[in-house]
Amino acid sequence: MAGARSRNPKGWPLFANSFRPFFLLGAIQAGLSILAWLPMFYGELSVSSAFAPRDWHVHEMLYGFLPAVITGFLFTAIPNWTGRLPIQGTSLGALLVVWLGGRVAVTLSADIGWALALVVDAAFLALVVAAATREIIAGGNWRNLPVVMLALMLLAGNVGFHLEAHFQGAADVSIRVGVGVVVLLIALIGGRIIPSFTRNWLVKFNPGRLPVPFGRFDGAVIGCSALALIAWIASPLSTITGVAMALVGALHLVRLARWAGDRTFRERLLLILHVGYLFVPLGFLLHAMAVFGALPPSAGLHAWMAGAAGTMTLAVMTRASLGHTGQALTASPATQGIYVAIIVAALARVAAVALPAHSDALLHIAACGWVIAFLGFAIAFGPLLAGARMRALAIIGVPAPAR
Repeated sequence: MAGARSRNPKGWPLFANSFRPFFLLGAIQAGLSILAWLPMFYGELSVSSAFAPRDWHVHEMLYGFLPAVITGFLFTAIPNWTGRLPIQGTSLGALLVVWLGGRVAVTLSADIGWALALVVDAAFLALVVAAATREIIAGGNWRNLPVVMLALMLLAGNVGFHLEAHFQGAADVSIRVGVGVVVLLIALIGGRIIPSFTRNWLVKFNPGRLPVPFGRFDGAVIGCSALALIAWIASPLSTITGVAMALVGALHLVRLARWAGDRTFRERLLLILHVGYLFVPLGFLLHAMAVFGALPPSAGLHAWMAGAAGTMTLAVMTRASLGHTGQALTASPATQGIYVAIIVAALARVAAVALPAHSDALLHIAACGWVIAFLGFAIAFGPLLAGARMRALAIIGVPAPAR
């Protein structure tokens, strides 16, 4: 892997690395959006959006929060992939402003018009795709081009979401497109980083059985996942889709078992990656059950979004924030509390679908867990991401180094 070149920009440390502003602002947006969503769900709050309340909620999770975290990860990883200079400083600040503009435009789209909101909102992912493509081509790093292609598909899904919501009154296919892309990104990126990080830790702290590295089996699982997700996007409740979902879910369970996650209980910063990935096969299996009438269709979707996406983003955000700021890669009590909160949120959200008699209480538990997890991340890691290192170490429970 190419070693990244680096430079030390003058100014606020928040804009020294892409992960800093996008992880922090993405987490804040994720928490505040759910704080607003629950009153909207019960008819106690409204926003001036052209989207229906449900569509506003789905869009801001799927095409608002997640692209921010993906961008923070992608533009932090690309310099390591290519050896080129990172995007930082003024360019990074401008990209962040475009993302924030999209959040405002979507929320006020009833006032500014749906077409303008589409252009402003879609501009962010368009810039991300263009910049990432340029860097990967310039660095000759063709191996990671599929990640950029998935980001392009996410852009297409976002544009489709606006068009569906305007012309058909509600988004449908574009939601499944976006969710499918997110699942594939987790399968692709998670399949590389989880066994790699696990191997590195086990070799040092717990010698013995090691995870199987990314290979042909993993490629086959991702290919089968793509086919199953295409079937789900086209015909979510067909028998063929149900069978494909069940088979792919089983393959992901086998894949996860090959990564020696059972040997990582001593380090929660590592264990959470395995737990987060477990929601990927769970989502496939729940979708299969829905096809055959055992569950409502949204159970699997929430396993993927609240479970896999929510848990994996926090797992990556906490680890990258520590690693890229020179801190020890271990989960403090505050970090472990964040992990507990997101797992509770994910399980409660899936249970709210499966147990409709208790859905109100479970929805409140899920919302509280989600808000605690993401705003907790912002509070615990915000000072570290903004550059206030000593104060941040005290907040997240890490002893400050001796002078």
